[in-house]
Amino acid sequence: MHRRFLKPLAAFCAAGALLGAAAAAHAEYPERPITWVVPFPPGGAMDNIARTLGEAMGRQLNTSFVVENRAGAGGNIGAAMVARAKPDGYTIMIAANGMAVNPALYDNLNYDPQADFAPISLLAIVPNVLVTNPQRIDSKSVADVIAKAKEQPGHYTFASAGVGTSIHLAGELFVSMAGIDMLHVPYKGSGPAVADLLGGQVDYMFDSVTSAKPHIMSGKLKALAVTTAKRSSALPDVPTVAEAGLPGYELTPWFAAFAPAGTPPEIVAKLNAAMRQALGDAKVKTTLDTIGAEPIGGTPEELKTYLAKETVQGKKLVQERNIKLQ
Repeated sequence: MHRRFLKPLAAFCAAGALLGAAAAAHAEYPERPITWVVPFPPGGAMDNIARTLGEAMGRQLNTSFVVENRAGAGGNIGAAMVARAKPDGYTIMIAANGMAVNPALYDNLNYDPQADFAPISLLAIVPNVLVTNPQRIDSKSVADVIAKAKEQPGHYTFASAGVGTSIHLAGELFVSMAGIDMLHVPYKGSGPAVADLLGGQVDYMFDSVTSAKPHIMSGKLKALAVTTAKRSSALPDVPTVAEAGLPGYELTPWFAAFAPAGTPPEIVAKLNAAMRQALGDAKVKTTLDTIGAEPIGGTPEELKTYLAKETVQGKKLVQERNIKLQ
């Protein structure tokens, strides 16, 4: 063979060998434990979902998932950590609505939710529910809430787990669409907000089904409507806000999984398949049902499109309601 053909042929063979080695490496993935970053404290719905799915996925992939809670700054500390992690499939993150809303809330966000992450899969939704303390407010329906607020503008309050949370945004969207004036009272977490609602210090709250359901079942809180487009399987007798008097209203608290941008597509596909299989597992469904979580699943492409849509809608609501971090 002529010498001038030898170098290109050698380069081609070397490239082929590298591609073969890379494919083999991906085929062997995972070879060690996978870190699943939860950007909020332990004990909440996000943490519960990550641990539940991690256990099931670990059995499928013959490895373990190590949950690492990196709380702070509305989820931004954990997200920034994952954005900078090596894109090898050994660091992933569970995220929620804040992934779409934080770019509009924080002026100096040190990561780009759409450019710095590889979407893996939507995981689940956990509806919020409009609740009140029946010992404090005699509201029997969404129409009652709106009527009372129109009679006394600025008099009634709604609590939240903090500025920019889905609990807060659900209230802001409600106030905006109903054309009413209510005072937002932010807390550092759902727990203290619910405590004050039970104690009669605030009037309403769009709390997570996870934390509200026990109080609803005991009669300490009255459920008026859920914020999602469809009724919650955890509270099937409770209408949606749209059904109950505010057509077009919908705010869906969602959870999804992401890897750092640049994670090989083969690895993303393997994680996606494991997540979707885990979401169909009977034991996983039972566990998620206890916290009011409804499995979703989907492809990475569907999550990418969903995040883009949610980001546009989140920015619109933040700007319309002039929501600012306090």
